[in-house]
Amino acid sequence: MKKMLMIVFPGVIAVLFSLNLAVAAPSNRQDSSRHLYDRVMEEFKHRDYAAALAGFRFFLELHGQSSLAANAQYWVGECQYRLGRYKEALNSFYHVVSYYPLSPKLAASTLKIGQTYTRLKDHEKARMMYERVVDQYPESAEAELARKALDASPMRDEEPTPQLTGNSSPE
Repeated sequence: MKKMLMIVFPGVIAVLFSLNLAVAAPSNRQDSSRHLYDRVMEEFKHRDYAAALAGFRFFLELHGQSSLAANAQYWVGECQYRLGRYKEALNSFYHVVSYYPLSPKLAASTLKIGQTYTRLKDHEKARMMYERVVDQYPESAEAELARKALDASPMRDEEPTPQLTGNSSPE
């Protein structure tokens, strides 16, 4: 009997221990994802955008299904934007809008798409995105920034027209 207990007891302990880990695993996974996210955000706050970009991409590889994934995707775009990689930033911000429709970063991503188009000198698309922010998120801080951008942006109807004078010749 004693011999049988010595064989069965370790197995029971292992099963109980594994059940405990299975129950605790989601919390630990959430804690580790939050910890990594916060560490990467510190890199961003210290303006090490290249390190933060790598960190947020790594975060998405490990925790792409976490509740922080949309935020991490937004910050990937923000890092790219601040590094002057505007076309990459556009893709990242569009990714947030397309794949995380319930994200709290939708207004910010849409605004950043407009700002990125402004940087790329595509004022018509920028204007469309600013108008979308104002229409869809009218009471948000992003809408206020979009209104200011609209007020400062070149008017679409005011295309520069060539000035013709009597003595000008085509060159």
